Parts: sequence; structure tokens; C-alpha cells
Amino acid sequence: MKSDVHRPVDLRAFLICVVLSMIWGFQQTAIKASAPDIGPLMQVALRSGGAAFLLWCANRFWLREKWNMNVKFTDALKVGLGFAGEFFFVALGLQYTNASHISVLLYTAPFFAAIGLSIKLPEERLSAIQWAGLVTAFTGIATAFLLPVFLSGSAVPEGEMWLLGDFFGLMSGFCWGLTTISMRATTMNEAPASQMLFCQLASGFAVLLPCAILFGQTHIGLTPLMLSSMGFQTFVVAFASYLVWCQLLKQYLAARLGILVFMTPLFGVLFSVFILGDRIGLPFVAGSLLVLAGLFMVQTKHIGLVRRRRRMSAQADK
Repeated sequence: MKSDVHRPVDLRAFLICVVLSMIWGFQQTAIKASAPDIGPLMQVALRSGGAAFLLWCANRFWLREKWNMNVKFTDALKVGLGFAGEFFFVALGLQYTNASHISVLLYTAPFFAAIGLSIKLPEERLSAIQWAGLVTAFTGIATAFLLPVFLSGSAVPEGEMWLLGDFFGLMSGFCWGLTTISMRATTMNEAPASQMLFCQLASGFAVLLPCAILFGQTHIGLTPLMLSSMGFQTFVVAFASYLVWCQLLKQYLAARLGILVFMTPLFGVLFSVFILGDRIGLPFVAGSLLVLAGLFMVQTKHIGLVRRRRRMSAQADK
């Protein structure tokens, strides 16, 4: 399989990931706020279908990217099922366990992606300090979301099925990691970004709409809040932000990019504070600092390489 050269994460990619993390963090608030009017599974299904249509129109009349017909159907299917599985297991897991558990377990995805990519693609392998940064960033997420639960004395969710819910949360992280691996290490890597995303969105709609019907999430209330939330999720999240993410995966090393999205749940909490009136404490602050420290450690190798290149360039100019 032919593969393009992928670059280490630079400042441009980092700043784009910050914006994407803000958008995806606000996405959780939008889903939660409009849940009384439309079920979460139905939200994700309809936004996927709407965004898939928008993407097809955009590529037909604006982007005009030539889709690669040599992409294997099985590779496209892996990407699509991984995308649909991520959201399906999140919605299913929330029925049995705490949202804080799901938030942490979903972000095991960079571990699955880093392990799979390091096996399949040598250039994606992380150094020892970068693995330490990955562990540090994940520890920060666990501190921010799980420590308050332990301090409140409700570390174990009520009900006998919480272990099943946690398993579903872990499966959501696995599916996300599988999607990233499939996008980089299969023939999908040869597809343009619009084709990558269309496979995910179309599969998400095809899989999640029947799931929403099966789980009884068919009620749709046409309120201003619901319409604005679905507009944001369809146009900004599922269409624009996911398209930018697919483009980044074609240009940069995916294992490094995956770690940057640890910022997403932190932004989600901040938006819930300002919009929904939630409160944060010292565990969130400590966890945020650990995440930032982990992100810096992951980029340390690249920062040192850039400095050496600048030093060599300066010496050559003298």
C-alpha cells in the first residue's frame, strides 16, 4: 500500500486541534441540553445523515476531490463501523454507569491507536518520553473526572450493571482507536479527506438510525433549542470539524494527533460551567495541568528537532 509522508505535529496542527477540541467539547453540552427534545442516538444518527448529504454536495460542487475507487470495501467498512460503534457504545454505556466513567474510558482511544499504529507503521512509534506523556495526559483526565466521584463517596455507580456500562465505555474508546488505525494503516489512507469522512457519516446514519428506533429514541420535539443544537452538530461538528480532522490525519502523524484530543473533555467541562451552571473544583484544575504537561511531553521530541534544525540553519547562514 502506498503511503504519504506524514509530519510530526507542529504549531499549526496544535492550534487547529485546540479549536477542534473546543468544538467537540461544546458538542457534549449541545447533546445534553437538547436531550429532552431528541434522544442522543437520534441526534447522532440525523446529524450524520445530514452531514453526509452536505459533504456529498460540497464535494460535487466545491471541493471536487476525486474519490479513490481502489479503496477496499472492507477498509471503508472498518472505518464506518468504528465511527458508528464509538457513539453507539457511549449512548449504551450511559444507561448503566456514570458519565464520568464514560468520559475517562472513551479517552483510552489514543492508547489503542498508538499501540496499533506502532505495530503497523514504524513512523508512528512513540518514544519513551512520549509514552510517558500519553500516560500523564490520561492520568489528568482520570483525575479531573474520577477523583471528584471518589471524594463524594460514590465511586461505584448505583445498580448491578455498572461493570457492563464501564465495558461499553471501554468499547467506545476501542472503536475510536480502531477508526484512527483504519484511516492510517489501510487503503483508506489513500482516499481524500472527503471520502474518508463520507464513509464514516454514511455508516453512522445507516447503523445508528435503526439503533435509535430499537431503543425507543424516536421522539423529536421541534423546539428552538433542538433546532439550533442540531444545526450546530450537523454543520459545525459532523461536517466541518470532522472534515478538518480527516485532513489532519492525512498530513500529520496520527498517534500524536490523537493525544491532543485529551483537551476535548476539559473544554466540555468548561462549557458546562459557563452554559449549564456546573461547578469545578481542585481535581479538575489538577487534572488539567497534568493533561497540559502530558501534551508538552509528547511534543518534546519534535520541539527539540525543530530547535536543532534552526541552529543548523543559522550556522549555515553564517
